[in-house]
Amino acid sequence: MKVLISVASRHGATLEIAEVIRNELVKSNIEVDVIAPARVADVSSYDAIVIGSSIYAGRWLAPARELIDRQLTQLREKPVWLFSSGPLGSPPKPSQPPADALEMTQRTNALDHQLFDGRLDRELLGFAERAVVRVVGAPSGDFRPWFAIAEWARRIAASATGEEQIPVGAGPVRVTTNA
Repeated sequence: MKVLISVASRHGATLEIAEVIRNELVKSNIEVDVIAPARVADVSSYDAIVIGSSIYAGRWLAPARELIDRQLTQLREKPVWLFSSGPLGSPPKPSQPPADALEMTQRTNALDHQLFDGRLDRELLGFAERAVVRVVGAPSGDFRPWFAIAEWARRIAASATGEEQIPVGAGPVRVTTNA
C-alpha cells in the first residue's frame, strides 16, 4: 500500500499536519510520500491520496487546486481524502469549510473532507498578511487539534488497508479539539 500526501502550506503549519498524518499511516505499515503539490507529476503509482491546503482569504491555496485540476481523472479513480487547515480562535473563524474545498470534494469523489483549526504566528507573516490579520482580528496561536488529526489519519489507514470502510460522502466534517 502506497499513499501520497500532498499539501499546500504557506508557512509550514499545514505541512506539520501532513507529517502527523504520515506518521500515523507509517505505523500501519503504509508506504507514504509527502510531496508538494507543484512537484506531483503523476499519481498513478499511488493506491490512495491525501490532499490538504491551508486556507487564505477563504480559499485553498492555488498549488493544491492546481494539483487536483492536473490529476483529476486519476484522482477520481482512487480513494482520496481532503483536509483544510486554517480557522482560528474560539469559536473558530471562519466556521465553514472553504467553498472550493467542498467543490474539490465533489470533483474528486473524495471519501472525506476535514476542516482543522490552524496556527497563526505573526512572526512568519509578510507585511500584507499582517495587515489582513489585523483588519479581521485573527488571534495568534496554535489551534490545531493534534489528537483529532491523528485519529483521522488512523481512520484513513484503516480504510486504506481494508480494516474499516469510510462511506463515500462521509465529509465534509468539522473536527475541533472538542470533538
